[in-house]
Amino acid sequence: MTAPDTAPEPHSAPRRGVPRAWWLALAVVLVVDQVTKSWAVNRLGDGSVIDLVGLLRFRLVYNRGMAFSRGEALGPLIGIVASIVIVVLARWLRRTEPGIRSVAVMSILGGATGNVIDRLTRAPGWMRGPVVDFVDLQWWPVFNVADAMITCGAVTLVVLSFVPQRNVPRTGDSEASTSQ
Repeated sequence: MTAPDTAPEPHSAPRRGVPRAWWLALAVVLVVDQVTKSWAVNRLGDGSVIDLVGLLRFRLVYNRGMAFSRGEALGPLIGIVASIVIVVLARWLRRTEPGIRSVAVMSILGGATGNVIDRLTRAPGWMRGPVVDFVDLQWWPVFNVADAMITCGAVTLVVLSFVPQRNVPRTGDSEASTSQ
């Protein structure tokens, strides 16, 4: 009895979904985000400030709103909307081709997840907890690793929106296009 042939067909469609290594990278970003926030709460919780280089310093701020501390009374709503965005982005990533757009979306997904974890786990509790921010440039609102990931992902998507996408022919399309 022979084993079934498991080799991929030469003309099979490309594998969809994000490679496992990218999900691992996303998990690493989440861990780094949560560890740095924990460090900030423990090290800067007494009001101390750590000046690093130029205008860069670490200073603890609790953000109960959204970006730039807007909408402080909307914390639970922001958390629920962010949770919906996380689910939508994760589902989209499972059906998409790996590429730079996927990396950008994963950055947003990781950042949103990191901040939702704060809203869920910090007092006073369920979606009412503040997000821990601690990176202070003194000319920009105080932010964290998750915020940086969201910003980098969003900027990348905006830039890529000006770059035309390559159309990769599907199996069978190349014969159809050459016969016209």
